[in-house]
Order: sequence, then C-alpha cells, then structure tokens
Amino acid sequence: MNIQKSPNALEKLDLIGDSTHFEPAGDQPAAESRPRRAAHPLPCVTNVSTPTGAMPIMKTMMTTACERNCYYCPFRAGRGKTKRVTFKPDEMAATFDQLQAGGVAKGLFLSSGIIKGSVTTQDKILDTVDIIRSKYDYKGYIHLKIMPGAEYDQVYRAMELADRVSINLEGPTQERLAALAPKKDFAGELLQRLAWAHQIRQSGVRASTVTQFVVGAVGDTDLELLSLSERLYRHMGISRAYYSGFGPVVDTPFENLNPTLPVRELRLYQSSFLLRDYGWSVEELPFEGDGHLRLDVDPKRAWADINLREKPLDLMRADRADLMRIPGIGPKGADAILRARRKTRLTDLAQLRALGIRAPEGAAPYILLDGRRPPVQLSLF
Repeated sequence: MNIQKSPNALEKLDLIGDSTHFEPAGDQPAAESRPRRAAHPLPCVTNVSTPTGAMPIMKTMMTTACERNCYYCPFRAGRGKTKRVTFKPDEMAATFDQLQAGGVAKGLFLSSGIIKGSVTTQDKILDTVDIIRSKYDYKGYIHLKIMPGAEYDQVYRAMELADRVSINLEGPTQERLAALAPKKDFAGELLQRLAWAHQIRQSGVRASTVTQFVVGAVGDTDLELLSLSERLYRHMGISRAYYSGFGPVVDTPFENLNPTLPVRELRLYQSSFLLRDYGWSVEELPFEGDGHLRLDVDPKRAWADINLREKPLDLMRADRADLMRIPGIGPKGADAILRARRKTRLTDLAQLRALGIRAPEGAAPYILLDGRRPPVQLSLF
C-alpha cells in the first residue's frame, strides 16, 4: 500500500514500533500471551481481539517520554535507552486516518507516557480522538488508555468517544503497586477511576472497561490477583482483567529479576474466565498453600480432581452450572447436553462428541453415563 503521509510521521511510528506490547489491548493470552503480529507494513499495527471480533489495530502512544519512574517500564523517566517520540493530536489523527482509509488498520489503541501531568496528557489523547471522530468521521473501534489521576470529566469524555477504556491497576494492592510504581496511588489515582467508569457506564455511556496487572515482579500471588479480579468483575463491571507476565528491561531497576513463566499467565487467564464466565467464586479455585495455582494442570481440572473423581456427576441429572464444572464442557457443551437429554438418554462418549464436545475422554473420569463411569477407549490413530 502507498501511504501518502509525511516521512516524519511514519518514522515516528517506526521508532515507537511495537513498544506498546506490554499493554494488552485484546492480545492473545498466556501460552500464546505475547502479542502476535501479522505481516503488516508497520510494526505498530497488531492483530487483536475486540468486542466486535479480531482486527488489525494501530496500537501506539502519543509520547514515549514519561515523568513517572515505574521500576519495570521501558519508558520510565531517566532511562537513556528509550527513544523519545512525541505526536501532536492532529498529526496522530491524520496518520491514523491514512492507515485506516488504506485498510492497514481497522481500529486504534492509544496510550501515552505522562508529560506535564496526567490531566494534560489525557487532554492530548482526547483531542486526538475528537479529531478522528469529528474531522475524519471515523466510526470504528477505538480503545483508549486512562491516565492515572485523570479527572472525572476526562474519563466521561473518553468513554463517550471510545468503545473500550483501560484503567490499569498494575498491582493487586497498594503495597504491590508501590513496589512496582512508587509514584502511583492505588486507591486515589487508579481504583477510583474504575469506580467512576462503572458509574458512567450505568448512566448509559457505552464503553467497556478493562484493567491490567504486571505479574510476578514484586511477589504478588495468584490469590491476590484473582481476589481483586473477582471484585472488579462483580462490583465494577469490568469486561476483562489482563495479566502481563513481567519481563526484565535493560536499564531499569528490575533488569536483573527473573521473567514470569508464560504458563503462570495462562493459569491466571483460565481462572479469571472461570470467575467471569462460569460463575465460580475465588474461594473455589484450587490454590496451593502459598497462594498460587498449580502450573502443571489447568485450574478446572485441578478442582475436578479434588471434587469429582470420587463423586462423578450424572450427565442426565446435573444442572447447567454443574455441567460447566466438568473439564472439557463449557457453556455451549452444557446447553447441548441439556437439549439432547430431553430427547434421549446419554450412554456413551460418542454421543457427547456428536454434540460438539471435542474431547469427551477428558471428561470421562468425572462423569456418569447410564449410571456408570464411561470406559475410555484410546484411538489407534
């Protein structure tokens, strides 16, 4: 594609590159957890999942300069290795218009480092998107970052302009946040904005809200992270919690710390979806004594090993909530079982496979079919 835009703007995007990879905007989680780029002409265009489906979005920042000193962050104040790049609102808006008009990007995720305070920085983000919406009449997907300490009216306006906003807590408690980002106030700057977003959404403004945690740098436990995630799902209506495994960045205070294993991210996401989509409570999750989840098995199967191996569920009698506790059976599978058993008795695993349950052998140790445990026959192929 031939993008008719000044070299300066494109050079800036190239310098920023995929530097926002540490800020999830719908990127694939966990064992796939690092964002995966398709072959796009610019490194800042990334394939992500959005509420309206997967799409390539321009994922970038107003500036890579920052006055905060978060210990893990490549953009922290004073880090000499960071390339400092800044866009003006009209420049960023025009660049995005060129990319989306040419079919390179179909949506936008816009974040920023903080310069001259959070309020000033948030205004620049809002000015940019105002131009995109009004001058360029763009009606597609936009995801905006809310700066720590942004004002109520700014949060409200961001939620009017965007489809989704991010208010990243980073740590699960004030103590953990202070160890990650000593200049940030957990309750005053961050949690309060999530509460505002919930109130604003209840007034009829459409945008959804997500948050992000930096996992594994400062001793945070899975229990801490998931306990807060459950409260955010239940009481602040967030759409999703993201868990970004810590990776050391050269020339930061945490450069010598060990990276977080990707499988830990995976277990956190699996547990988070059980809380959000399956009606579980955090007390039901199978934590070890140290407040962490097992890494060798997914949390649903770990729970089933404890609770269902000796007391398997009868598929002809279990209700929908119990069916979804069986490994390998999700909401669609549970609904298919409920429909099928109104018409016939379920007596073997082949019937479950015909209902769309892809690997019923995984459910076999935890269920009864025709009053007995189903035999598991391994395929020769």
